[in-house]
Formats: sequence, structure tokens, C-alpha cells
Amino acid sequence: MRFGKIGDLKSRLTSAIKGAQEHLFSRMYPEGYWCGELEADTTLESDYIFLHTLLGTRNEERMQKTARQILKYQNADGGWPIYDGGPSNISASVKAYFALKLTGHSPDEPLMVKARECILAHGGVPAVNTFTKIYLCALGQYDYDAVPAIPPEIVLFPNWFWFNIYEISSWSRAILIPLSICYAKKPFKKIPKEWGIDELFPTGRHMDELRLKWADKLVSWRNFFLVLDRITHLFETVHVRPLRSWALKVAEKWMLERMEMSDGLGAIYPSISNSIIAMRVLGYSLDDPQVIRALDEFEKLGIEDRDTFRMQPCMSPVWDTAYAVYALGESGIDRKDPRMVKAAEWMLKKQIRHKGDWAVKNPNAPLGGWYFEFNNEFYPDVDDSAQVMLALNQVDNSDERFHRDAVRRGLDWELSMQCRGGGWASFDKDNDQMIFQYIPFADHNAMLDPPTVDITGRVLECLATYGYTLNDRPVKRAIEFIRKEQEPDGSWFGRWGVNYLYGTCCVLRGLDAIGFDHNDPMMQQGVEWIRMMQNPDGGWGETIATYDNPTLRGTGESTCSQTAWAVLGLMAAGDYRSDCLAHGIRYLMEKQQKDGSWFEVPYTGTGFPRVFYLKYTLYYQYFPLLALTKYAKHALHE
Repeated sequence: MRFGKIGDLKSRLTSAIKGAQEHLFSRMYPEGYWCGELEADTTLESDYIFLHTLLGTRNEERMQKTARQILKYQNADGGWPIYDGGPSNISASVKAYFALKLTGHSPDEPLMVKARECILAHGGVPAVNTFTKIYLCALGQYDYDAVPAIPPEIVLFPNWFWFNIYEISSWSRAILIPLSICYAKKPFKKIPKEWGIDELFPTGRHMDELRLKWADKLVSWRNFFLVLDRITHLFETVHVRPLRSWALKVAEKWMLERMEMSDGLGAIYPSISNSIIAMRVLGYSLDDPQVIRALDEFEKLGIEDRDTFRMQPCMSPVWDTAYAVYALGESGIDRKDPRMVKAAEWMLKKQIRHKGDWAVKNPNAPLGGWYFEFNNEFYPDVDDSAQVMLALNQVDNSDERFHRDAVRRGLDWELSMQCRGGGWASFDKDNDQMIFQYIPFADHNAMLDPPTVDITGRVLECLATYGYTLNDRPVKRAIEFIRKEQEPDGSWFGRWGVNYLYGTCCVLRGLDAIGFDHNDPMMQQGVEWIRMMQNPDGGWGETIATYDNPTLRGTGESTCSQTAWAVLGLMAAGDYRSDCLAHGIRYLMEKQQKDGSWFEVPYTGTGFPRVFYLKYTLYYQYFPLLALTKYAKHALHE
């Protein structure tokens, strides 16, 4: 490369794009969709062992395979992280240690000794989150009276009440409702003493040490909610629960209704697992059709190899298909290509036809969104819907009217989901009562679903594709939201990808698509921040640690997906000639493998900061293809 120019540019770009296209098509399923593996941390494998131990349905060979998967990710200090290369996490570590004991590992083994030392150094079992504590209670390793109460009576609060189940995020809702049933019924299974984890309690299992601690500030929301928690526990102790029977019936009905037209409750791992336990404690037998179906959906998330067994948190076919079709269409694949048409038809069949939880706060909205998984009718999301419509614009469907009507419904639904602040959230509208983060059982840090700039940027890109302009009121409101959310250094925080690189890229692409002035200081500050964060190798990377320490934003090992985001952000702001861009393009071409694919180790996808992170294995296939394509369209015509 000399002075921002890449030698033999045309042939190298053409070859790279063609190779990426062929590889991506090779990953397409015969039915017309893409679905890459979603990787997560070892808490999923630990919970798998826990669930089958509790149910009495253990397959010992698979238990051992699952334990080997857990051992693969033990940190040097003995604990387990929640993302690749991350620090040891207390909840993940306790779960892993317990799972290994449940599969026959002795506490005297060197790896277990090291794990125990790490866990005790991080506060031991009392320091884990509420969800972990309730699971431990079910196997006799914690005390129900010491965990934050999750009373099923919360389902009885009317929708107009200050706190009700629709004021928390959709995923928390789907996890907590069955968990509240478990809390009320308090399942318990006695396990052999040698499987127990008493050695992980620093000062023993004394009640005053097990409960959540009061905040130092006497008058605070945390202490307010802790007082309510103590009162709830008092009523539990004296069995004053006049509405319990009714609440359990309502919670059961709510749960069973949302298991229909879905790959299990919420189509995500924790809520499916909790629903299985909830049905069992309600008296459903293992051969009940509802339990069988839930167990089947749960097991579908598993991937078994010769030596190990691992679980996915969910499946992502709609999201992966939408992005694959969009990237392929942008890269020049013919709009009438049979593979593209088949994928478009597959996506069109996934548009929702029934009202879900989103309609509680948005009752008059039309039906028209798309969800993330194979089937999840109650929980479409704004991000998927926008990306599907961007993809559909790349294809000429044989049934033009059906195609056009589906997009119109999708746009109407998308616009109806705009939050009062001008941005868009993922699953719900105006789900932003921040004080509910202080509820004692909300220590998983994912109670709310506020609007975010990354989703808002994608919606702007979608609206621009279908003719909306800067003069439209929803667009004006969205831009004001984006302006208010910009960080002092020019970047934007992205919740659903790691992290500021993702957010900044999504915003710049949305602003560019809608026709926003590239010379506006807001846009120039954003693109200058991207330039400043480039690594010496020409790529970009950002560690997940930025969620805990924002001063690290934009820093980390270079990855193909994050480099592609940075490159796309530069070009969205009109930068097609800088050395920064040329270095980034060179990085992507040099990292491409012989089969046309890319590979990376770090996690770049997320949704539940500080709790749960994802690695989308197709992110580093379609984003680099999209970046190279956009660059080629301009560079090859200069």
C-alpha cells in the first residue's frame, strides 16, 4: 500500500468479494435460511447439568461431555469468565464448580482447589446473583428465606400500576414469571453430601451473611426495595398469602399461552429451562405433552461433539438470514437469483400474525414485525424487523403484492414502536423506568429495555430505504435522540454489539442513509473518533470490558467484524480516501481465509451487559463482505 492506495486493487477486491459470496452461500440451508451457531459462556452447560439433576433425567455420558466443555474455559486463576478472555465471574464460577461436583469431580483435585480459592476470593456463594441462588436452593445449597423474593403475585398488578410485569424487559418477564412459580413452590431435591458446596461459603451458611446487604445510603431506592423484600419474606414465613393460589393460576396461564407458536417460552434458554421446572412443581408429569415439548425445544439448543456437549442460548435464523441476504444483495448478487428469492420467501413467512407483549403499551399498532428465532410469535423485535426489510429490498419476489404489503405492515409496526424520547428499543415501547434496576431480584442487570442508538440508526437506514426523509417527523425525533446520546468524545454506546464501535457505526450508517449532512459536527466527531481508535495492524477492536470500564472504549484486539463496522462507519461519513480506510480494507483482505471466510475469537455481540455476552459466528462473514462491497463500489469507479 502506498499513499492510501492498495496494489492490484480491482482484482483483489473482486476475488475477495466473490470468495465471500461463495462461502456465505455454502452456509445456506436448503430451506432458504442461514443460522450460525451462537456461542455463550459455561453457565449454560452448568445449568444443563443442574436441570437434569433436578429432574432426575441425567444421561451420564452427556453429563461427562458437558463437564469437559466447562473445563475447557477455566481461567488461569481458577474461575470462569462470561466472555472469552474475560475476568472470572463469581456466578459463572460457582455454577461451574457445582456442576463439576455433580459430575463426580473431587474437591481435592488441583483444578477444583484452584477454583475454590478463586470463588472464595470473590466473596463465595453469597456473592452470586439471584437466579443462581434460586437454582442452588432447589438442590439444597442455599436457603430460600435468604434469596430475594420473586412472588408470583406480581402478575396480578394491573397494567396501569406503577410496577407491573410489562415495566420490565421482555426477556426478564419470560425468565421471572416461571421463576416466580418456582419461588412459590420451592422445589427441593436432596443430593449426596459429597456433591454439596458448603466449602464455598466463606463464613458458613448463616442467614445474616446470605441476605443482600443494605445500601450505605439510608434513604435510597435499594433500601426501599429491600424493605419490601423483607416484608414479603415475613408474609412467606407466617404463610399470609391470600392471593397466592390465584396468582399461581394466572402465572401458569400466562406462561402456557406464550409457549404456543414459539420455540419454547421466549425461545431463549433460561426461560425455557425455568418453564420446565415451573411445570414440574405445578404437578405436570415428565410425560405431559407440554413438558415433553418444552424439553424438546430445550435439547434442540444443544450441540454434541465427539468429546463435548455445549448449549446455545437461542437460535438466530431470521437475523442471520436478513443480514446474509442484505450483504449478498449489496455485493451484487442478482435480485432474481433463486437462492435470494427463496430466502426472501422464507423471511416473509416469519412475519408475526398475532399480538404479543409489545401490544400492552402499544395496543393500536398493526401487526407486522419479525422475530429473531425460528418461531417466537409473542416477541418480535424492532432490530430484526428493520434488518429484514432492508434485506427484502434486495430481492424481487415473484409475488410482488404480498412482498409489498408485508413491508408496509412492517414499516407501520416499526413506526408505532418509536419511544417517547425519539429512539427505538428492541422488544417494547417506553420500557425505561430506571428505578426498577434496584429491585432485589434484578441483580442480573438486564431488567429494562430502553431505546438505544444502534437500533435507532438501523431503523433510520430502513426508513430511508423506503422513501422517508429528513422532513418526516419520526426521523427528526430520532436524530434528536441520537444527538442527545452522543458521548463527549464523539462516539455512541451500542447495547446490542460490542460496543462503541458498533453503536457509532450504526448511527453513522443511519444518518448517511437518511441524507444527514456529513459536515455536521455530530457526524464529523463520530468519524474522527473511529479514526483515532485504529490499531497499528490496520484493524479495529473493542473489548467487552468497556461495558464495565467505558474509558477502554474503542480499544482491544483487532477483529474482522469490528474492523468492518469501523470501515462502514468511515464510508458512511463520506471518507473513501483516507489512509485509515485503506489500512482497514487491507486488514480485511489479508485476514480472509482461502475458502472466502473470516475467523475471530473474541465475542462482539451482546445484549445483557455485565451478565451475558454472545458470539455470533456469522458476524465475521457478512460484515466484512458488506464493508468490502461498499468500498469496491466507490474505489473501483474513481
